[in-house]
Amino acid sequence: MRLMNATSSLLPEVSRFFDDFVTRDWFDWSTGNFSSTNTTLPAVNILETNDDYIVEMAAPGMNKKDFHIELKDNLLTITSEHQDTKEMKEGERWLRREFSYQSFQRSFRLNNDVVDDAKIKATYENGMLRLSIPKKEEAKTKPPKLIAVS
Repeated sequence: MRLMNATSSLLPEVSRFFDDFVTRDWFDWSTGNFSSTNTTLPAVNILETNDDYIVEMAAPGMNKKDFHIELKDNLLTITSEHQDTKEMKEGERWLRREFSYQSFQRSFRLNNDVVDDAKIKATYENGMLRLSIPKKEEAKTKPPKLIAVS
């Protein structure tokens, strides 16, 4: 006869709930992401400030002309078509290649009630694509109003 530990069956459920709560995206940033090669997608950091969202995408070795950024129906899509110009010499072969971002697409659904899509700006410098997505005035966090007691 085998005795069952009562807590052992609950731990995976609790762990899964906790992981989901901690890792869940409360803002829908993950829509339609793919890479056309067997490479990874460029890593993305998303920072929220009181005034805007900052999206940083690590994309080393590219030029700003390699990026196509489009906003359509609240879907912000970053696409890149980049041709690898490195010629392989006789006797050379890749043993491991993890950062070959030749062709990819990353998409993020923006909340039209929150972002001011007319003021989105993008820059590319030192291998980092950076988008500034301003918030509408009514979506910004306001300081608490102090009410005097009379």
